Amino acid sequence: MDKLIASRLSSARKMAGMSLQDLEDKLAKYVTRQTLHKYEQGLLKPDSKALHAIAKALNVPVDYIVTEPSVHVELESVEYRKFSTKLSKTEQVAIEERAKDYFSRYFELEQLLNFAEEAEYFTYDKVITTAEDAEDAAKALRERWKLGYDPIPDVVEMLEDKGYKVIELDAPDGFDGMKAEIGNKKVIVLKKFMAEGGDVVRKRLTALHELAHHSLEFSKELTHKQEEKLCHAFASAVLYPADMAIRELSRDRFHFYQNELMLIKERWGISYTAVFARALQLEIISDYVYKKHNIGYRTKKLHLSEPGRFMSREKPVRMERLVYVALSKEALTVNEAAYYLGVSAWKFREQLHQIV
Repeated sequence: MDKLIASRLSSARKMAGMSLQDLEDKLAKYVTRQTLHKYEQGLLKPDSKALHAIAKALNVPVDYIVTEPSVHVELESVEYRKFSTKLSKTEQVAIEERAKDYFSRYFELEQLLNFAEEAEYFTYDKVITTAEDAEDAAKALRERWKLGYDPIPDVVEMLEDKGYKVIELDAPDGFDGMKAEIGNKKVIVLKKFMAEGGDVVRKRLTALHELAHHSLEFSKELTHKQEEKLCHAFASAVLYPADMAIRELSRDRFHFYQNELMLIKERWGISYTAVFARALQLEIISDYVYKKHNIGYRTKKLHLSEPGRFMSREKPVRMERLVYVALSKEALTVNEAAYYLGVSAWKFREQLHQIV
């Protein structure tokens, strides 16, 4: 029990993105940094009052600290898609600890229901060196998954249907997405966008960017930045197939109009800047025109609020559906269901509406 509490306390603190000093400050020195260190080393066991105070400070139930999960997970082959702001080491550890906690509950729920669905992972056996290689890989994916030339209605739902475990987390601005492996399972973590009805095109591109990291083998001669650009090219090519882009955009153009870009975005679920990149890759525009449009895009502050909206949820729902299946079979109580979803029991009861 002492080792369990030590391990779970350390995990909860890291999930909260706190140092031992931060936690001492949050507790108003009710428990000192030195004592907290001893708790996490298993050299000392917190009493009931200290345990409740620490759990409250870390925003976890006491049960989290004193209960051993039935499924332990470790993240392997972790890769991030980074935005303009880099993650600090503390932020990175917090994201990974929270992802481990979430996937532990996810896989525990699957075991409870004896769900063993076969995954249809996409793999591509050619080494990716150029943007043309990424384009070919995107075509192969559309052919293998029988997507045709139509827009993808919901990228996240598609990935879940193919067996990828997708979750979303509240995360700092330095994080867009992450891919990892847990045993033989391929998992994707996305940033949760808080604004209700917010723009989902970035999340669609990020999800496919992480799919590229899972599916493609890149030349060892490429830098990390070059590899990221090719993942981006692959994701854009999956969203907006070359044949359709060439037909709709036409060749040798010098201008894009916001009205036109909005129509493309609302049909294909792709951002304006990704359309510029597709046009450059497909030689529809020159490098000069590409740069000019990116400068104009930022000058008009379209990066702050891009007009147009693609009507898709882009929200992972498989785990939530499993919870309702378990409830319907009476394999879970309402309190247990709330635990798996990571919400309070009273909040879950409020939104639970049984038909019969």
